[in-house]
Amino acid sequence: MDRLESSDLVKTSAIFGFYRLSMDEKLKLVKEFAGLSEEELKLLKKEGALKLEIADKMIENVIGTSQLPFGIATSFLINGKDYLVPMVIEEPSIVAAASNAAKIAREKYGFKASSDEPIMIGQIQILNVGNAESAIKKIIEKKAEIVSIANEIDPSLKKYGGGAVDVEARSVKTARGIMVIVHLLVNVSNALGANKVNTMCEGLTPYFEELVGGTVRLRILSNLATHRVARSEAIFPKKIIGETAVENILDAYEFAKNDIYRCATHNKGIMNGIIAVATATGNDTRALEAGAHAYASMDGYKPLTRWEKTKDGDLKGSIELPIAVGIVGGSISVNPISKIGLRILGVKTARELSEVMASVGLAQNFAAIYALSTEGIQRGHMELHARNIAVIAGAKGNEVDRIAERLVKEKNITLGRAKELLVKR
Repeated sequence: MDRLESSDLVKTSAIFGFYRLSMDEKLKLVKEFAGLSEEELKLLKKEGALKLEIADKMIENVIGTSQLPFGIATSFLINGKDYLVPMVIEEPSIVAAASNAAKIAREKYGFKASSDEPIMIGQIQILNVGNAESAIKKIIEKKAEIVSIANEIDPSLKKYGGGAVDVEARSVKTARGIMVIVHLLVNVSNALGANKVNTMCEGLTPYFEELVGGTVRLRILSNLATHRVARSEAIFPKKIIGETAVENILDAYEFAKNDIYRCATHNKGIMNGIIAVATATGNDTRALEAGAHAYASMDGYKPLTRWEKTKDGDLKGSIELPIAVGIVGGSISVNPISKIGLRILGVKTARELSEVMASVGLAQNFAAIYALSTEGIQRGHMELHARNIAVIAGAKGNEVDRIAERLVKEKNITLGRAKELLVKR
């Protein structure tokens, strides 16, 4: 039979030496385990821009590649420069909402954005030091020497104007005793910089153990990049959105400021935009999410944006959050789609990319709370969802829009109704 039923299989995921198998052998085992059809196997093996041979070198146990829609947000004017913003995301309305928000912001000056130097934090955990205060004092006194040694361990960043630049130290009281935590601050230039920072931290282990005694345990970059913050602001004129919308958005913002349940979704909406750009440019989405939400929690979980009314009665929004991204290295260098995304965006530095992302996050937040506080989020969302339903029902070409429009008009966006309309065509 073409499709195996689960009852036909003796299943175990403990497959010894799976990583040693060829891709076809891996696929065969997965097919048997999951009961996949030959057609499903063909879809997994189908290549797009990212060839299977390259994908197989990027991560382990590869059996295929996955695709998401690649869209373009328009109308972004940031620091006087026009951008077409690539966004890779599966959720309807995100790209359209960001584009509309950017169009409204252009009525004033667009987005004004800025960012810090690309400084990442490498953490070194030292245990059993005896006197923590004395250990911290020794570390700070040797700051210049530590920086110099770090740059000798990995000198490549110095070629690009980066490298280790500073050292911080503090103690932490824990249930397992006092720990001394060293922060090695590294300018990573146009890279995310995780590998460079980790290499430096690991290489410093013998030095710290000799300097302060004790045992060095963890040596790893922190994703809470408080020295690498991006900011953006924009004005959304009342003459376009209306005075009522200004007041409604301010009410929505106060809700998020004072209720953690609402705030979580408020910040998720911001990250919809930022993560879509990160995916399109090959950046680490998990690191960005972790850093953003940790930053929002530093003084009790709060919104990453701020909304206020100007003296003219317009709505002003601003955003601030750590955005650690790169335009070189990692998957960016091997995934052709990431390269195309960066080419479309036209950014020259990692800082510029972070400023674009912050601006997109602000635009996304405006669009979400504008919709929520006026007509509600579902109308626009469901209109786009209707197109998906029409496609699932079997509509093709111009039929998709025709069926979707009918579903929305009838307020009956269901698969069953879409199929009925297709039969009547």
